[in-house]
Amino acid sequence: MPPHRFPYVKRFLIAVLLATLPMGAALADSCSRSRELLLGGLVGELPQPPASYKQLFNTCLAAAGIANVKDSFLLKDGGIGVIPKRDEIAATAATLSEFCQRYPRATLRFATRSELQRLKSLSQLVQLSSGGATSCRKIMGLSDG
Repeated sequence: MPPHRFPYVKRFLIAVLLATLPMGAALADSCSRSRELLLGGLVGELPQPPASYKQLFNTCLAAAGIANVKDSFLLKDGGIGVIPKRDEIAATAATLSEFCQRYPRATLRFATRSELQRLKSLSQLVQLSSGGATSCRKIMGLSDG
């Protein structure tokens, strides 16, 4: 192989290596970063005790593993925010159903396209309200107690 081709081969091998790494670490990144933003006080005073955000972290990781979820993150108000891969009614319903089956007392909030265009940073996304999202409690017909 000519010496001038080595940089291209090296770049190709690095690209292949990066492409084969597990995606779980990348998906967990927004869960970790949002938890750090919240617990580090970088988005203001929290409405819930810090321990509840530590528990929500595991729910965030699980949400990241749902088929139609491109990314997930913690919300300041205690919900889980997700960016869907496909923004279609059937895909959204399936995602919500799977999430609520696993976490019947949680709230899943889908970030809309317009919000993603307007809110460019994770510190802005974590401040989205899950108040407009229907909680899994309501969807599953559970009492609030």
